[in-house]
Amino acid sequence: MTFSLNDKVVYPGHGVALICKVFSRNVANQTITFFELQFQNKDMTIMVPQDKLEEVGVRPLSSSSKISSMLETIAKPAVRTKNFETYATNWNRRKKEYQSKLRTGSLEDISEIYRDLKYISKFKELSFGEKSLLLKTESLLAEEISAAEQVDEDKAIERLRSIFMQRVSNSVQL
Repeated sequence: MTFSLNDKVVYPGHGVALICKVFSRNVANQTITFFELQFQNKDMTIMVPQDKLEEVGVRPLSSSSKISSMLETIAKPAVRTKNFETYATNWNRRKKEYQSKLRTGSLEDISEIYRDLKYISKFKELSFGEKSLLLKTESLLAEEISAAEQVDEDKAIERLRSIFMQRVSNSVQL
């Protein structure tokens, strides 16, 4: 994967960033090239060594076809959970799985988390941790849709929510 100055990329768990600077530094008698990433919706900048970009999970923005695939994932029925699995005792287990998926930075994984938490929210009130994760995944997805398709982020959020609501209204009561 090669990236260039002014490319928009996705940094796992943090969202869309712009490569605003590429520079070299001498570290331990080695010249290392760094990419400086300025996040789109955060007052945060990080430096990532060029040879660690892939290891960290930095990836290019998704294509329109990947965005469409992600939206199809959200439109699919959620992974069915037995009623008892939606309660707090199993939240810790799901949280670990979700955090692992979030760290991958995969658009598909993030959309699955979003879909599953939206599904669970229809049957019970989400805990603080679940609500926080739902909002985070919604924000990450909307940010990428917005950057990839050059639409307003509010419109991207609206699009995510409407796809989920259409699925819920079209589905048979479970």
